[in-house]
Amino acid sequence: MTEIRLENPLIVQSDRTVLVEVDHPRFEEVRDRLGRFAELEKSPEHLHTYRISPISIWNAAALGTPLDEILGFLQSQARYPVPRSISEEVTLWHRRYGALALERIHSGEHTGDLLLVARNEEIHEEIRKRRAALKLLADSEQPRAHRVREEDRGAVKQLLTELGFPVEDLAGYRDGARLEFTLRETTQTGKPFGLRGYQRDAVDAFHAQGSARGGSGVVVLPCGAGKTVIGLGAMERLQTCTLILTTSAAAVHQWRAEILDKTSLSPEEVGEFTGERKDLRPVTVTTYQMLTYRRSKTGPFQHFAIFGDRDWGLVIYDEVHLLPAPVFSVTAGLQARRRLGLTATLVREDGQESRVFSLIGPKRYALPWKVLERQGFIATALCREVRVPLELSVARDYTDADKREQFRIASENPAKLDTVRRLLARHSRDHVLILGQYLDQLHDLSRCTGAPLITGATPNEEREQLYGAFRRGEIPVLVISKVGNFAIDLPDANVAIQVSGTFGSRQEEAQRLGRVLRPKPDGRPALFYTIVSGDTREREFAEKRERFLTEQGYTYEILEASHLEDALPLTDAGSAPTPPLNAPR
Repeated sequence: MTEIRLENPLIVQSDRTVLVEVDHPRFEEVRDRLGRFAELEKSPEHLHTYRISPISIWNAAALGTPLDEILGFLQSQARYPVPRSISEEVTLWHRRYGALALERIHSGEHTGDLLLVARNEEIHEEIRKRRAALKLLADSEQPRAHRVREEDRGAVKQLLTELGFPVEDLAGYRDGARLEFTLRETTQTGKPFGLRGYQRDAVDAFHAQGSARGGSGVVVLPCGAGKTVIGLGAMERLQTCTLILTTSAAAVHQWRAEILDKTSLSPEEVGEFTGERKDLRPVTVTTYQMLTYRRSKTGPFQHFAIFGDRDWGLVIYDEVHLLPAPVFSVTAGLQARRRLGLTATLVREDGQESRVFSLIGPKRYALPWKVLERQGFIATALCREVRVPLELSVARDYTDADKREQFRIASENPAKLDTVRRLLARHSRDHVLILGQYLDQLHDLSRCTGAPLITGATPNEEREQLYGAFRRGEIPVLVISKVGNFAIDLPDANVAIQVSGTFGSRQEEAQRLGRVLRPKPDGRPALFYTIVSGDTREREFAEKRERFLTEQGYTYEILEASHLEDALPLTDAGSAPTPPLNAPR
């Protein structure tokens, strides 16, 4: 008789999806274990959907998760028997990881070439059947092996991964030009500094004692966990010239500031390659946008030469889940360089997770958000979506607009202003950041709340004065445009109110949430509000952000603006009634 255990939290389905009951008492424990080998797809209020895929199983195998542990967990936590097809597929995928390996030939006529070695005859025969792969493979005298040209190293790995045969790359790396430096014990700003235990573990997992089994791959940690510091740790471990690719000019400045603050490298050794400055130095920080710039859609990429202009021993891909497609083609040719990806999620909007796996490397280290929260390294965070109706004054314009313009109209919904005022009344004793995308909306918010506004047009001196006043508690509320997504350090901020954003960008969501994730001295949770126009295009994009936050383990509540006071009593943040919000503070 088939055993049914209704007390269990999982429903494993034959389409490779796994449903998890959010209200189950073991939800958090099960979610963290399931996240080691499955990816979150949907996260409505009561039932989350995960998907098991070849990539998710290969990443688990790369982290050393045994097959028996995966199957045993599913079978012990499933409400109904696990479909036989799922057990068979998971077994097949897990066993394929490491069944093919790239190795270096160290003697004989083909010394220095690469050898693709199949661990067993069955896998070897499967590869021989794949004609597309055979075009890149040459015969070898060794059994179950094919020679691979160095320049085809990335292409072979990418092709075989797409065919369902992941390759473990053991061919080693170039050391790159030597660059000696140390991590500081005290930062230039006078603060004690050292890698936290989990940050050292992440560097160790990536480096793998210098063996060919390390040196490439991805570190996955929640926002606020200090992934930049892990990058610095990898640089210090390798002592080599490093190219750092990141998402914006602001992030470039932040990386450079962190390097100078926390390492012995001099300003002359750390360059920025942006639209403003093009300094190639032993450590160079640039943006994906800079690398993919070209004068026309069919013209050459003007700055790809940066990859060959120095003998880089390490390339760091910040926010690797946003790596643009053109950079993949260059990365395919960088397989002899060590490559470190940093991200809060391996999920890509374009579904190209397999390219990250094959060209950057497998997941080398990951740690659930709850673990870091329990250890006090990041604050507890509560995420709340507040839905407001579309104001009648713009409803007709919304109906007549195209889809892109509908998103903007919904984002700038005037009804959001009153909701912000009501939220501020609930958090009058807190340090609040109001974050948004559209300048007209932000100017309106600044006027109606009396809070200063910082945009890209705000002079640097004035920005620093406002940030300083906020840190000292002289200004309790700041309104900030997208310039606040990166490179600001406001440790006392404990409430963020997001009024508009960039088409559901998960990267933006991570950065904005990171503004309030510093641990608070009194142990209070950080609160992250997103105000969304209900039943509009904005709500569709908000679902992507919700999925990302839930995937990271954050509590996500949905509130209706009409019931805000009932849902958030004044005691919610220890607040008291306040004078009108545009009155002097």
